[in-house]
Amino acid sequence: MVHPVSVRQEIIDRVLKRRGRYHLYESLNPEQTAFVVIDMQNMFCEPGAPAEVPASRAVCGPINRLCGELRDLGGLIIWITSATTSTNGKSDWEHFIRNFVAEEVQERTIEALKPGGHGEKIWKDLVVKEEDLVVRKNRYSCLTPGSSILQSILSSHDIRNVLIGGTKTNICCESACRDAMMLDYNVVMVEDCNGALSDEEHRSALENVIQQFGDVLTVDEVTAILKYRQN
Repeated sequence: MVHPVSVRQEIIDRVLKRRGRYHLYESLNPEQTAFVVIDMQNMFCEPGAPAEVPASRAVCGPINRLCGELRDLGGLIIWITSATTSTNGKSDWEHFIRNFVAEEVQERTIEALKPGGHGEKIWKDLVVKEEDLVVRKNRYSCLTPGSSILQSILSSHDIRNVLIGGTKTNICCESACRDAMMLDYNVVMVEDCNGALSDEEHRSALENVIQQFGDVLTVDEVTAILKYRQN
């Protein structure tokens, strides 16, 4: 099930007091918009996977719907996958593997994160089209320097608006929102396209983003402001 929680009223009131309005954008040019879908791959979506996020499977429908709407409007869909390379038994993110992954599942995690392996494949319930782009990252944020080529792609496609979906809401997705905002992109975390390990963690990320890093909208709401530009 898609997370049944959203931003609390006390946070909404705080945002209104701080900046005089809740939502940031009245319209977004779809041709300058990318939907960046993060880590919706077997490593996180498949039952029993080393880093399974059960809620990730529930957001496939909303993700597919927004992808379809944005493609029809001339926008760009970018699928971000996580993978790490190992050389001589060392990962290219050794600090993460050795300190944030339990020893008994380290080797399984390394195997699941192999570039091109089963764990990196996009989850079977998602609709990926030929015109979509697939970009690999090796850190939580796909916009951290050196983690991926995403920023170069956004620049070459004249993208100004970045919609964020995927898993986990409060880790890779929130990290991407923070970095995108600090790189001067207009950021929207699409709340029903994100999944976390708990409702509390999901809501916490939404509240962090709406206060300091971007807008928080549902698929219906973001579709409306993309289409508003067309009218």
